[in-house]
Formats: sequence, C-alpha cells, structure tokens
Amino acid sequence: MFTLRDVFFAFVWIALLVLAGRIIKQKVGWIQSLYLPESIVAGALALLLGPQVLGAIAAGFWGEDALLSQGLFAEPIRIAWSQAPGLFINIVFAALFLGESIPRPRDIWRKAAPQVVFGQSLAWGQYVIGILVTLLILIPLFGANPISAALIEIGFEGGHGTAGGMAETLVELGFEDGADLALGLATVGIVSGIVTGTVLAEWGRKRRHIQTFQADVEQPEDLPELTHSETPEIRRRRHQLMRGLLIDPLSLNFGFVGIAIILGWLILQGLVLLEAFTWGQTGFTVMSYVPLFPMALIGGILVQLAMERLGLSALIIQPLMKNIAGMALDVVVVTALASISLTVIGSNLGTFLILSVAGITWNVLFFLYYAPRIFPTYWFEKGIGDMGQSMGVTATGILLLRMVDPYNRSGAFESFAYKQLFFEPIVGGGLFTAAAPALIVRLGLGTTLLITGGLLVFWLVAGYLLMRQQSRSPSTSEPLL
Repeated sequence: MFTLRDVFFAFVWIALLVLAGRIIKQKVGWIQSLYLPESIVAGALALLLGPQVLGAIAAGFWGEDALLSQGLFAEPIRIAWSQAPGLFINIVFAALFLGESIPRPRDIWRKAAPQVVFGQSLAWGQYVIGILVTLLILIPLFGANPISAALIEIGFEGGHGTAGGMAETLVELGFEDGADLALGLATVGIVSGIVTGTVLAEWGRKRRHIQTFQADVEQPEDLPELTHSETPEIRRRRHQLMRGLLIDPLSLNFGFVGIAIILGWLILQGLVLLEAFTWGQTGFTVMSYVPLFPMALIGGILVQLAMERLGLSALIIQPLMKNIAGMALDVVVVTALASISLTVIGSNLGTFLILSVAGITWNVLFFLYYAPRIFPTYWFEKGIGDMGQSMGVTATGILLLRMVDPYNRSGAFESFAYKQLFFEPIVGGGLFTAAAPALIVRLGLGTTLLITGGLLVFWLVAGYLLMRQQSRSPSTSEPLL
C-alpha cells in the first residue's frame, strides 16, 4: 500500500501544511478572531487540496486523467494519513499526565469538587441528550445508526483527537460514516464554543455576572498550561540523574511515552482476556472494541506514579512531554481533517445538523442554569471554562476562562486544572468515551440511556449535597465530602 519513503514524505507534507496554516492564520482576520489552532487550518487546507475539492475541480474542467484530478497529494500519502489518527492519538494520551504532579484523589476532591461535579454533569448530559435525540428524531426520520447517540460526546467533549482515534472502532462496529460525522461535530464544537463563549462573556460583563476584571484576550499560546512549575530542586535532581547519560533528553522522554503505551496495551490485552474467560462467554463483548488510547492514558499515570515512588520523576521533563503530545496532536488533527469525507457529511446532513444544535443547546443552557447554583462564588468564571472544554478542547476552555478572568483572581484556573485528573480518564476521550459505541451496539440505546442517565443523576445528586453543605458552611471554600 505504501512504503517507508511514502510515510516520510507524508509527514514532510504535514510539516509544510502546519507552516502554511500558521501563515494563513496570520493573514486572515476572521481566523484569528476565532482562535482556531494552526493544525485545524492546516487540516482544512489539506482537505481543499485533496481529491474531494481541488481534484474534483480539475477533473471537472480537464477530465479524469488531468494532472491534479486526484488533488495535490499522491494516493500512498493519503493512505498513510488515513491511518495516522488512530496511532498518534495514543502518544497524546500517554503523555497527558507524564510530568504532572498527581495529588491524592481526596486532595483533588477537596480543592475542585464543584468543578468536578459540573464537568461530569456536562459530559453525561451530552450522552443523555444524544440518545434521546437519536431515539426520538434521528432514527424515525433519517434511519440513523444508533451509535450516532455517542457522537456529541465524542466530537464535542473528545474533540478532533478523540474523533480521529475512534475511527477504526466505529468502522469495526459497522458505522463507517461515524468518524467523518464526529470530526465534523468536533469542528462545529470548537468554532461554536469560541463564538458562544465570546457572546456569553460580553453578556456576563453587561449583567455584572463577571466579578473579576475584564481585559483584552491574550493569544492562546500565551495562556497558562495545566502544569506545575519546576523548582530549582527538580532541576538539580535532573542534572544529577542525567550526568553521564549519552542520550538526548527528548529521546529519553519519548521512551517514557513508549513505556506508557506498552503498559496501556498490556492492560487492554489483560481486560480482553478477562472478558473472554468471564462474561464474554455469553456472547457479550465490549473490550475488544475499546481502542488503545484510554489505556495509554492509564499507562502514563502508572509510569508517573512509579517514577515518583522511585525518586526518578525529575527525568520526565514536562515541557518536552508537552511538545511530544502537541506534535502528535497536530498530526492527528491535520490527518483526520485531511481524510474526512465531505460526501458522508452531505449525505447525513440532517443527522449532523440536529446533533450539532442539540449539543450546543445543552452546553449553553446547562451552563446558564447550573453554574450559578453549583459554584458558591465566581460562578461565571468557573463555569465558562468547562463549557468551552465541553464544546471543543481544553485550550478552548482555558481561552474562555482567560477572557473573563485574565489574572486568575477567581482561582478558577486551579480548580479547572485539578478537575482534569477526575475527568480525562473517564469521559472526554477516556474509558467510557472509548467503550460507549460498543455498549450501544451490545446493550441497545434504552439500556445505555439508563446507564448514562443514572450517572447524570448521580452527579446531580452529588452537586445537590455539595450545595447544601456549602450553604451550611459558607465560610469555607473546601468541601468536606
């Protein structure tokens, strides 16, 4: 199908497209105003220069045998791109918590309980809304695949990376159009998240819901990251450990990512075997359809904990780990968008539009109703970050947070960061996100609705108890549950 030389030039093209995306973003004002990442611009450019747009135009004018009738990219390069998202997403998730200080779950809960409840409720609500819309509208009117019910959470909470990484699973489950629809929803989510977030920020400022100082929005690359600052002690310890090592620090850290992926693969294989020898004998199987990347995330957490226990955590250089994950995510986004089928979206336009509207409506209305109730102080600042993340990616949430609280006077950034440790392993690309399509196929929409609805109720009840506790002890900001 393709050779190593084809793969090499496939990634050379990705590098050139990302550079072109950066230039386009600098020159086009409306793209800057939407704060779209360069990788999305590059992926859209690759799609335009491929066989579906440029190739179709060339074939229409000069015939099927014209020079550019298949677009600018050779077929082996396009084949390599089509397989890249499902592989590189494992690197993204394996590196997610490598280099991060992982507190005890109890400490995280005490610091960020309202944020955890709000974020989890948003995510489970996307499943409930998706299932209800699919049952009541999409299947009766359009004969949609039942797995469509999971696409809002995959595309909105998960983003382009998760949507691209889930492509093979969706195909295995018989939903070939699912990956293209999920990628389309992810694009709608990130654009609508920024647009609606900007409108809500202006509304909140006028209605005096924003209690912190409003300032000009900073560029996304200037925004803080969900990291802990390195101390001089960590740097000295790293210098001691790396003395005499004839290896580049980037290569060393990439090795830790490899260990995390291997651990994730071993965990996944163990779960597949466990299923085969237990409930799988009844014919009910799920784990064989779960992709590797959520297990790679768990593998990364295990590597980080082991390195901390052994006193070697200084070897994991967080900025390098961020660069490794960032480059892998760029590859996922560019290749996933370049491989999207416009024909599939066009043929499923009704399903696509209804899921888009349902997802946006749920996120915005839930933010406006629930955030003022769950957050005792600075509800707008603390809620809008989660709303942005639930419609795009983590960077979208941080961007909206900084729109309303540029100097972090509300403390929302710390709560948002701690929430990720309770959030990412489960939804937004975590274990349940990966398993949801298989659960829908095996259990049906009704049973899956009971599961997701029950989990939504669980988090809403937890929020109610938290609100009662906060009303009894308004002097403390740390929940005692």
